[in-house]
Amino acid sequence: MKEKLMSTYQKFFIGMTMLALSACAVGPDYVKPKVTVPVKYKEAPKPHKNWKVAQPNDSCNRGEWWKVFRVPELNELESQLNISNQTIATAEAQYRQARALVDEARAAYFPTIATAVSVTKQRSSQGFLSSGSSSSSSGFSGSASAKPSTFYSGLLSASWEPDIWGAIRRTVEASHSAAQASAAQVGAVRLVAQASLAQFYFELRALDKDQKLLDNTVNGYRKTLQLTMNRYASGVDGQANVIQARSQLETAEALAINNGILRAQYEHAIAVLIGKPPSIFSLSFKPLAGGPPSIPVELPSVLLERRPDIAQAERLMAQANAQVGIAIAAYFPVLTLSGTGSAQSKVLKKWFDLPALGWSIGSQIAETIFDGGLRAATTAAARANYDATVASYRQVVLAAFQDVEDNLVALRILTAEEATLKKAAADARAALQIVINQYESGTAAYSDVLTAQIAAYAAEKSAADVTGLRMTAAVGLIRSLGGGWDAASIDRAASTS
Repeated sequence: MKEKLMSTYQKFFIGMTMLALSACAVGPDYVKPKVTVPVKYKEAPKPHKNWKVAQPNDSCNRGEWWKVFRVPELNELESQLNISNQTIATAEAQYRQARALVDEARAAYFPTIATAVSVTKQRSSQGFLSSGSSSSSSGFSGSASAKPSTFYSGLLSASWEPDIWGAIRRTVEASHSAAQASAAQVGAVRLVAQASLAQFYFELRALDKDQKLLDNTVNGYRKTLQLTMNRYASGVDGQANVIQARSQLETAEALAINNGILRAQYEHAIAVLIGKPPSIFSLSFKPLAGGPPSIPVELPSVLLERRPDIAQAERLMAQANAQVGIAIAAYFPVLTLSGTGSAQSKVLKKWFDLPALGWSIGSQIAETIFDGGLRAATTAAARANYDATVASYRQVVLAAFQDVEDNLVALRILTAEEATLKKAAADARAALQIVINQYESGTAAYSDVLTAQIAAYAAEKSAADVTGLRMTAAVGLIRSLGGGWDAASIDRAASTS
């Protein structure tokens, strides 16, 4: 009899398992939509010492992309950011949550099994109530109470919904795509934080360069004031020129003081990025020197694999596509298989003897006959959501190409502008020295000196600022090209989930 029972169980569940395994997943299978990809970047200049098309081996060690700037202090700050940045920590926690939701969805592949065991001790009374009897003052008559008995009982139940129409598979597919999108989000957040840190660092160093220029300007104006005072003392110059020279010096001193506000704000921003309170963090004075390195520019088609925001948008599309299948699966009936086994005995060692055992197996097919258009509306909403994610994906791709083009043109034009501004600054310095010499010898008016000083400062300030802009544009270009990220990283991350 035991063999017959086991045979019945086996045939039933094997048959249902084969039915589930042979079933198909309803709904559309995901196919990545096509996007328009340009053959080359419009704003990329012709190759020269600072520009080249990336070769395959250029991406062999792109993880720590900031090292191309060869600034040890920046390298150390980036290392601290990768460990202590709280925005990155938040994104990573959200990714772990998304991975857990994948495991949660996969749990629906398996039956739910529950068990309950109880031990009950009871005593039943065998007496009866006697009304008006004089033989018993207690009001009861009959035999004494029975001896207490102990009952051992157990129940094992199982239920399973075979994934005949693929609703569970689509749910797992949607959760897996969401987890991959979350992994790409971690990459996007990390890249933005890394690029922001690098840009803040170079902007701070550009302010240090401005500070050096302002200090030099103050010293120059101080010498001019002394010269004017000497000329006034000798009766060659008027008092108005002395006042003008002093006013110009004081204005330059005020600008030198004011420069510290923005520098402190950048320093505070860097502290927060690396997870430190601004009050315990500081960077020593170090003017920006040099320019950006050579940056390989890959073909536009590679951008689709290098930008984490593009990968995130693409994975959200896959998730939305799977949700269409989940909505369509609701049109089909649900098969539920269930089984129970029970045992009850007064003697624990005889609990599993055949007379003490009971069992039942069964199946149920449930189908919604009328829902007032709920499933149709849910499916239509899922399809509309998918269409929206397709449009969003294509927009993200377009914005990524724009981002690269913007940084390419900025870096190319700023490079040419820097060369011109350096020449202009050199000419302005030379002109200022000539005018000062003429003023000292009495062949030029102080107004000429004033004009030449203003022009020289403006030219040198512009030349200094454009160097900082080139550095931040270089960081922007690397960020827009994806930094060291690649789409394979989300596959590696998902393989561990």
